[in-house]
Amino acid sequence: MAIKGSLKEASLPDVVQLLYLGRRTGCLSVANERNFGSIWFDDGWIVFAGMLARGDRLGERLVAAGRISPEQLEQAIATQDAVPGKLGAVLVQLGFLTLEELQAELRRQVEGTVYTLFTWTSGTFSFDAGVTPDEGEGMMRLNPEGLLLEGARRVDEWSVIAKKITSLDAIYALDGDSRVDPVAGAPLVAIEQRILPLVNGVHTVRAIIDATGLTDFEVCRVLFSLLSAGKLRRIATAAPAAPRQDVARLEEHRNLGIAFYRTGMFTEAEREFRRVAELRPGDGEAPFHLGLIALRQARWLEALDYFRQAADRAGPRPAVLHNLALALESLGRFDEAEAALSAAIARASADSRLWIGWGLLALRRGEPKLALERFDRAGELLGDSVRPARWFWGTGWAQAQSEAWPDAITTVRAGVTAYTDHPVLRTTLGVLLEINGDVAEAESHLRHALGEDPTIPQVSKNLGDLLYRSGRWDEAEEAYERAAKLAPALGDDIYFKLGNLACRRGDLPLARRHWEAALAINPDHALARANLAGSGAVP
Repeated sequence: MAIKGSLKEASLPDVVQLLYLGRRTGCLSVANERNFGSIWFDDGWIVFAGMLARGDRLGERLVAAGRISPEQLEQAIATQDAVPGKLGAVLVQLGFLTLEELQAELRRQVEGTVYTLFTWTSGTFSFDAGVTPDEGEGMMRLNPEGLLLEGARRVDEWSVIAKKITSLDAIYALDGDSRVDPVAGAPLVAIEQRILPLVNGVHTVRAIIDATGLTDFEVCRVLFSLLSAGKLRRIATAAPAAPRQDVARLEEHRNLGIAFYRTGMFTEAEREFRRVAELRPGDGEAPFHLGLIALRQARWLEALDYFRQAADRAGPRPAVLHNLALALESLGRFDEAEAALSAAIARASADSRLWIGWGLLALRRGEPKLALERFDRAGELLGDSVRPARWFWGTGWAQAQSEAWPDAITTVRAGVTAYTDHPVLRTTLGVLLEINGDVAEAESHLRHALGEDPTIPQVSKNLGDLLYRSGRWDEAEEAYERAAKLAPALGDDIYFKLGNLACRRGDLPLARRHWEAALAINPDHALARANLAGSGAVP
């Protein structure tokens, strides 16, 4: 079953526990308004975690912790530039760090990232099965159960700390000798030795976090203890630093925009790419991504305008032309879409994705034989590689429209084998099998698709059709009602059949309302009009 949703509906610790108990392998992506994090799993164990907009680069943390000197970091970076490799491995190779010290620091980073993500109460999460992190020194195996227990404790403690440390831009001053613990009077422990000298009435909490390489929680817990003991004074709250108008800041906006886009947070993604456009107004990247967002939100005219801007600024690249064609196709401007895809293929004739898109366009235009030719060419270019799911879907429907039913079933069945949990392919196979008379297997695939993603209205609609034709009225009505709730304008056929089902059990007022809804979508629906007239209503 697909694992995705809102953090307001399911807490991240619950999701992590679900993945652990299910022994899942893949990447859990978590996004809120300002940040993006990832936790990678292998057979349920956490092997890595990271956050996008976070000042926790390995080298900077090691310098802040006093594990290496700034000069050693510069030497390691220079060596890394000459002989590419992971920075941690280079530091160990140069003898600046032991492997054990490196692993301990990476473990602390992973644990700190997970604990920080556990505190998020708003945003979205999604799990991509089978995804693994980039190969490198970050791989480890952590039992989530221990992290869940410590995370729960930290979340509870953080809720108390946040009542006193209300802003990371606050500036505090320490009363007393910074060489001893101002609360207990004993010598400072290591973490306090790094924090207290910086509590000087000048540094903000955020600056202390950056300078020490510690986490928000670690720094704020020490400050909370001092505040509770009356040993700390709040001097002021600094104005948030103005955004840096430099390459690093632009790259941060770009990376956040891509991360938000991939997790379906389109409003946040659009905000980030608009900032990229402000920082680099003549560049074609920002309008390209803004066009992708508009496509995903069915804002076809806006998408068209953005892709044309991208083409004007960066040239008619194949990716731009491909998405321009998608916008034109969605607007029903098939001839223009055909021209855009033809131009894209002229520039990148070996790109199988373009040929698949060209085949789907031919299918949309009612030209199944031409579509099959284009899908065959895509298959030749892919060679022994696994075909994308949409290749199986498009080829199967082109074969079905050419009345090659056995070939269509074979093709889509192969797609389901390659993409076991793909709800659209499962639904397509179910529809084709029912047409072929195999109702039992068809229903099993439709129900599997419904379990994978119950938010796709067409799955419920197709299942309802199968049940309706099988005379299983109550189950059919439930499926149609679910489809109508998910997509009220999905089709007049749903409301027509819901009206028939309501009429069948004697609820004429409800039946009339459904038939009227069918006519509102399609005023030419003759049967709905006839049923209304026959029920005594004026259509």
